[in-house]
Amino acid sequence: MLELSDVEDWRSFASDQRAKGLRVGLVPTMGALHEGHESLFRAAKATSDVVLATIFVNPRQFDDASDLEQYPRTPESDRDLALGSGVDCLISPTLEAMWPDYPRATPTTVTLGHLAEVFEGEGRPGHFDGVASVVAKLFVITGPCRAYFGEKDFQQLAVIRQMVRDLAFDVEVVGQPIIRADDGLALSSRNALLTPEGRRQALGLSRALRAVADEVRSADEQRATLREVLEVSGVEVAYAEVVDPSTLVPSRENETGERRALVAGFVEGIRLIDNGPVEVVGR
Repeated sequence: MLELSDVEDWRSFASDQRAKGLRVGLVPTMGALHEGHESLFRAAKATSDVVLATIFVNPRQFDDASDLEQYPRTPESDRDLALGSGVDCLISPTLEAMWPDYPRATPTTVTLGHLAEVFEGEGRPGHFDGVASVVAKLFVITGPCRAYFGEKDFQQLAVIRQMVRDLAFDVEVVGQPIIRADDGLALSSRNALLTPEGRRQALGLSRALRAVADEVRSADEQRATLREVLEVSGVEVAYAEVVDPSTLVPSRENETGERRALVAGFVEGIRLIDNGPVEVVGR
C-alpha cells in the first residue's frame, strides 16, 4: 500500500492511474476507522480498479473546539485496517496543505442552502459548509473518480450528491448501507467515547428506527413513535423526523410512499445519529 501526504503526489498518482485506463475509487474518511469504513473500502475494491482512501480530520466542520479535540485519532490501527481492506493508496494530507490559512477563516466556502441548514446543519452551524468544502477539495485533487460514502451519514450523502450535481464534478457518488454492531448500534467513531451504560442508552436510536420500520403509518404517527422510544431509552432528542430521501423535506400527512426516518440525540454529551427507510401512508 502506497502512503502519501503531499497533495501534488496524490494528484499525480490518481492521474497516472487514469492514464493507464484504470477506474479510481475514492473513500474519504476522518480516520478512527472501523468496520463501516472497511465496508466502503471493500465496495470500492469490488467496483473500481484502484482504491484511494483519505484520512483528514477536517477542523472546518466542527463548530465546537472541544469536539474537535476529543475526536478519536488512531493512525496505526487505521493503517492496518486500510491495508487489510484492499486500499492501494492511503493519503494523510497535512492541515497546512488542506487549509493554508488555518486557523484563520478560509475565504472560499461551498454552501448548499436548505440541505445544509436543517437537522445536523441546524444543530451544528457551518458543519456542512465545512464538509462540502473539504469534499470538493478532495474531488478536485483526485480528479474523475467514484466516491464512496456510508448511508449512516444520510444528510451528508444528500449534500454531497447535490454538490456534485450543481457543480458538475466528474464524480460518481456511491452510497453504501449502514453497518451495525451485533446489538444494532450503527457503527461510528464516536461510539468509542461512550461508557458501557451510555452505549446501552445509545441503542435507543436503532430501537426507535425498528419501531417504525415494521408498520405503515402516517408520518406524524411515525414521528411520535420515534421520539417516544428515544426518550424512554434516555436519549436527549435533537430531532426525530420523517423526510423525503432526496430533498430532506419533512413528509406531510397526506403523502404516501417510501421515506427516510432521521434521528439524532445526545448520550453522555455525545451527539449520535442514525436513519432508516420507512413507508408512510396518508391519513
